[in-house]
Amino acid sequence: MVRKTPIKLIFSCLSVLAYSSTCSTTTSHSSGAVKERAGIKGFFIFGSSLVDNGNNNYLQNSIAKADYLPYGIDFPLGPTGRFTNGKNVVDLLGDHLKLPSFIPVFTDPSTKGSKIVHGVNYASGSSGILDDTGSLVGQVINLNQQIRNFEKVTLPELEAQVGCRSGVVLPNYLFIVGTGGNDYSFNYFLSKSDSNVSLQAFTANLTAALSQQLKKLYNLGARKFVLMSVNPIGCSPMAMAMIIMTNRRCIQGLNRAAHLFNTYLKSLIDTSKPLMPGSTFVYVNSYKIIRDIIKNPISKGFKETSSPCCEVASLSEGGNGVLCKRGGRACAERSSHVFFDGLHPTEAVNIQIASKAYESDLKTEVYPTNIKNLAKSYVSN
Repeated sequence: MVRKTPIKLIFSCLSVLAYSSTCSTTTSHSSGAVKERAGIKGFFIFGSSLVDNGNNNYLQNSIAKADYLPYGIDFPLGPTGRFTNGKNVVDLLGDHLKLPSFIPVFTDPSTKGSKIVHGVNYASGSSGILDDTGSLVGQVINLNQQIRNFEKVTLPELEAQVGCRSGVVLPNYLFIVGTGGNDYSFNYFLSKSDSNVSLQAFTANLTAALSQQLKKLYNLGARKFVLMSVNPIGCSPMAMAMIIMTNRRCIQGLNRAAHLFNTYLKSLIDTSKPLMPGSTFVYVNSYKIIRDIIKNPISKGFKETSSPCCEVASLSEGGNGVLCKRGGRACAERSSHVFFDGLHPTEAVNIQIASKAYESDLKTEVYPTNIKNLAKSYVSN
């Protein structure tokens, strides 16, 4: 008996193969035609709370959750686990690239079948590049485990869903990685008194680990990468609360660490390309974008640069200085605040980051190009 192949599967596979065949037979002399045909089918997202769409909701032993009001007060679906009042950067990039829906989170049991064809979000609040980062908040999903989840669970299902091998399908997706800040705030600086490791050595080891993780994704079929910088963590309300009795505006030690990591991260693009043939990268300097807002808020439509928009429980109140109080108040003028809670930007800031990431022509903001150009680019295997 001959087994019948579902018609839907045939057409899905043929459409992907037709796209791949068109690209592979087009020479550099017709790059304009390639750019018109090229496009982004979806995102695979890795990192921490800045890009987490709600994975931690499903982690029983984690306290790093944002599945309650006032989080999501301006989001169409209400509180979903996003650590802001509305959309985060990856949501907004999806809008720019006209993706048909929000990217589902890996830990949601319903994230399977046709729901994964436009990508999956693996990011976990309080996690980091290093496996032990975030342990102080209980259970988190570190970056290595996020990549294993992609490899062992999503990838085989995606291939079955579209009927084609990952090498054909994955070049049509963006792999967005936004992590690193927690490795400093909740790891290096917390354990510094017990360690003789210098900031330079720690950062070198951290970015070397990230380099290997990116190479792992590349070996699995990823070709288009978006690397998000670490934000100016020394200017967050959480950090500012530590120096409230001084006149300094930010904790320079934290910002120095973030800046050093970002310098390594940007250089990683140039060193990785020869080792990852056919790969393309965009580095998004959200550190600079946010610092520019903090330095000149009025000209960019902001008023409050150092206080959280929501009520944040302090350490003395039993909180952690980061998360909004459950059911607590949120400011009325959320679009004029830089920070929503003790660490995470408001949707208004995310809009600026996503807009510049998508179409800025300034190499100080995006390097070596923007996501709009990356999305149009042809990738050869």
